[in-house]
Parts: sequence; structure tokens; C-alpha cells
Amino acid sequence: MSKIRVLTVFGTRPEAIKMAPLVKELEKNSDKFESIVCVTAQHRQMLDQVLQLFSIKPEYDLDIMKENQNLWTLTADVLLKMKDVFESAKPDVVLVHGDTTTSMAAALSAFYAKIPVGHVEAGLRTFDKYYPFPEEINRVFADAVCTYHFAPTDTSCENLRKSSIPEEHIYKTGNTVIDALLYTVENNTPEIPNLNLDESLKTILMTSHRRENFGEPIKNICRAVLELVERNPDIQVVYPVHLNPNVQKPVYELLGGKERIHLTSPMEYAPFAAMMKKAYIIMSDSGGVQEEAPSLGKPVLVLRTTTERPEAVEYGTVKLVGTDKDVIVSEVENLLHNPDEYKKMSEAINPYGDGLASKRIVDLLYKNLSKKIS
Repeated sequence: MSKIRVLTVFGTRPEAIKMAPLVKELEKNSDKFESIVCVTAQHRQMLDQVLQLFSIKPEYDLDIMKENQNLWTLTADVLLKMKDVFESAKPDVVLVHGDTTTSMAAALSAFYAKIPVGHVEAGLRTFDKYYPFPEEINRVFADAVCTYHFAPTDTSCENLRKSSIPEEHIYKTGNTVIDALLYTVENNTPEIPNLNLDESLKTILMTSHRRENFGEPIKNICRAVLELVERNPDIQVVYPVHLNPNVQKPVYELLGGKERIHLTSPMEYAPFAAMMKKAYIIMSDSGGVQEEAPSLGKPVLVLRTTTERPEAVEYGTVKLVGTDKDVIVSEVENLLHNPDEYKKMSEAINPYGDGLASKRIVDLLYKNLSKKIS
């Protein structure tokens, strides 16, 4: 029997982290699969860090990142360049991930080429097409053109059913981000960057980079951090600042040079995982962090008003706090000074899986495709 040719496409650091364990699982099953990797490099530097961590060498690198790139040119570049990749690689199936413009455009390009698409982390929804923007429409669109929907949770499966996706195309697998986190923790002994942290203080780890928080929201978040540090002498804040100028400018203007606030460049994934493990509380608008941190027993305060990951809210591992300064300060101080509330969040069950999602996806691909290409 011929090997199943699987083309995995991703372009950003979060995608790479979540697709890397799937690529490694395909490589483990090289008797059944020929694994082909294409990166768009929607994010260049941060993507390369993950490729190096997981020892992945792409067969195709579109290298599309441009200074001040926009959604129009990004979408067009991926759509057009993937056509050439498909003609060269001749895949039996294309795998995309989540909600990026890379995923949406690659899925559409594969659809035009009449190649089946598998959507990893399918079915997430906020049901607000402008929040998060453009991610909500990206994932809805990817689900619409995909054949295989690898959904992480019961809720995401139900969202797909509501979208009229046939039941036989929906598969609950868990989330590959847990696979990536456990792989990283088990296979690396990363050192946290030397930030001159005071080991006697509680560390709050923070990330914020989403488009909907550009402008006044991110300024409000920074003002909340300032007030928290002023009111609580027993804490310190670590903030790896995203490279986007819309993040860098307000963050460094408001928080640069402040005592007990440590601004750093974006961390590679292994040191960031170690930093999550060290943190007492995590504040973030990231989707992946909402899934990862609960596996390490860390409460997450989500700097957004909605989330496409409601399971974490329902299970109590995360709490939506938005971007209002006073609300953020109140919720952080509640965790700092209320041991029962902290214990409840830190010990809640993580709904996102057991670290075997990649194996389930690979098994499902073989079950669905082996007879079709034999």
C-alpha cells in the first residue's frame, strides 16, 4: 500500500506549537505516512524558534512575512503560493490549525484544488464575527471547507453540529497544545531568561497581543499592572512583549523602567513553559495559554470579554476579566489575598486533554484514508 501523503501547513508560533506534536507523531508512523511540512512564515522569527525546539525542517517555506503586512496581502499570498505547493507535493490530505489567516487561506486553496482538509482544533466559537478579529471568521471558514474536523472538546463538537457539519466528520480528540506542553516539559530543561527576579516575590506572568486589545484596551491593562505593583509590594510582573508595534509602543511607554515590572522580548516556547510553571498567576489574552496553564495548576485571568474556549470558564480554570482597569486589579487581588479562591482555580480539572490528541488524529487519518489510496 502506498503511504498517505500528509501536508501540514502552519505559519505562526501558536500554530507551530500545536502542530509540532502532530508532525512528530506522523514521523513516528513513517511506515504509513509521508509527512510533508509547509510553513508560510506569517510570523518569521517566532515561528523559527518553535521549529528549532521540535527539530522540524519544513519541505516548503513560503517566507511571506512583510513589514506592516495586512490581511489582504497575507490572504492573497497564502492562497496563491499554496497552489504551487499542492502541485509539487501532491498530498492526499492537508492539515491546518485553528484560526489564523494562514489556516483559512490554505484551507480555501486546498478546497480549490479539491484536496481533503483536516482542521485541527475545529469548532471553537465566540459567535461574534468581529471578536476576536479576524480569528472568528477564519475558523468558521476553515470548518466550512474542511472534510475532517478534529475538535478538542464536547463543546466544540456541539458547535460543529450547530453549523450543520455531518456527524461522521466530527472527531473529539483533545487539544494538541497539551501534547506540546508535556513534550516540552519532559524533553527540555530550559532556563528562564535572566530577569533578576526576586525569588521572595509572587510572580505574575502576563501576555497581551490580540488586535482587539490594540489602543485603549492595552493601555488600560498596563495601567492595571501599574496599580497592582504599587498596591502589592509582594508581587512582580513578567511581560514578554509581542513584537507588533501596536503592542510595543504603549507597553514600553507606560511600563518601561518601572520597579518590579520586567519587560522582555518574546520568549521561546520552552523558557515560556518554564515561566508558566514558575508563575503564581497568569494574565493573558492568548488562546493557547488558557489551555496550557491549567495543566500546570496556574489560575488564568483572561484579558478579554469573550472566549472561544468556554470550557475553561465552566471548569473554573480561567476567568474572563476584560480590559477594565478596576476589574483587573480587583480580580488579581482576589487571587492574591483569597487562598480559597486561588485553590479552587489552581486545582480545577483541565478540560483540554491528556496529551494524546496527536495520536488520536493520526489514527483517525489512517482509518479514513488508508482504503482510499490503496
